[in-house]
Amino acid sequence: MLKENLRWIEVSVGRGSCLSLAWAGALAFLTLANVSGWANEPEGQVILEDSFERSESDDSKEQVGGGWSTNSKSRAQGQKQVDLVDGAMHIRRAEVADHGVSVVHDLEFKDATIRMRFRLRPQDELGINIADMNEKSVHAGHLCVAKFRIGSVEMMDLKTGNMKKETRALRQAGNVSEELAQMLKGKKKKFELGLKPNEWHDLEVKIHGAEMTVRVNDRLVGSFQSEGIDHPTKSRIRLAVPKQAWVDDVTVWRH
Repeated sequence: MLKENLRWIEVSVGRGSCLSLAWAGALAFLTLANVSGWANEPEGQVILEDSFERSESDDSKEQVGGGWSTNSKSRAQGQKQVDLVDGAMHIRRAEVADHGVSVVHDLEFKDATIRMRFRLRPQDELGINIADMNEKSVHAGHLCVAKFRIGSVEMMDLKTGNMKKETRALRQAGNVSEELAQMLKGKKKKFELGLKPNEWHDLEVKIHGAEMTVRVNDRLVGSFQSEGIDHPTKSRIRLAVPKQAWVDDVTVWRH
């Protein structure tokens, strides 16, 4: 990976290695050419780009920076749940938390492509959740989500599915009819993945109209169409982590 290779170059040259600066430059160039693992770059305007190459001034406090915020204060009694480590973001739910970790960045778009690197243990999950906090027909602005695990990715229309306020109330009351349950089945679609745990992988979530398409490691995984995905005013991206996850090199293009 780019960051690891560049650090190796820096250490090798700094310690007086026989590696020449010319060879170091050549290796850096080749590494840069292959860093992302993506064959092509999406068209559109880059509205977010973050490689997390920064340090916290106080390691005991949550200082994500870059325009990100979290729910640690409201859900984890203020305990630190997001840490910057070696140029990546480590997200880990605190034991006292009453909700999964939500790492938030406000962005405005209708259609977009979201890319990032991620690393999960076998038991972990990373959700790429899209929201509009001004949409009052749903709970907490939830519109749609792609939930990544080592073995699968699940795409869901939350606006007309689980997070529609009337539907959510029925689910919480345990009053879901067979008709409603059948309708909710059509609001999500799952695809199998065979990813190695504890290794870095590349993900892409593309939203175009009512369609969400997912690629992993530059391989098409699948697409899902549902009316809630076509919501016209998306204004927030949430990284939703029930347990633990690593994230790096986040880029968002608006189309």
